[in-house]
Amino acid sequence: MLSLTCKTAIKAVIFLASKHESGKKSGIIEIAEFIDASEHSVGKMLQTLVKEKVINSAKGPKGGFYISTRQKKQPIIHIIQAIDGKEVFQQCGLGLSKCSSTHPCPIHNDYKVVRDLFDKLCHDKKIDDLYEPVNNGLAYLIG
Repeated sequence: MLSLTCKTAIKAVIFLASKHESGKKSGIIEIAEFIDASEHSVGKMLQTLVKEKVINSAKGPKGGFYISTRQKKQPIIHIIQAIDGKEVFQQCGLGLSKCSSTHPCPIHNDYKVVRDLFDKLCHDKKIDDLYEPVNNGLAYLIG
């Protein structure tokens, strides 16, 4: 359902939220190492998130990427829409272009239930909800 880039973006934003209280900004290398992703893909993805105002960046010796208090309160759907687009929750589970309730694929009805539940989760869960378990060692960003 979500692209690898989108999953990486969610992990990167959670990482930045975990750094918020310290006031420290993070660079591409630090973020990429922490979430075990390539620096190149992390760099491109972070720029997209900045452009879409999901996160912020600052240039200079004390620069880097960071997230504001207001941005931490946004739902994770904003990350998904910035990276994968708004139509991600309309797509067919088998990738068919003409799948619909009147022309369903073999898994359409079951997949629609799962897709709708995941859509709700992404609208309900805020970035704030996700970084605290990581900071407390109850959840992890790498396998």
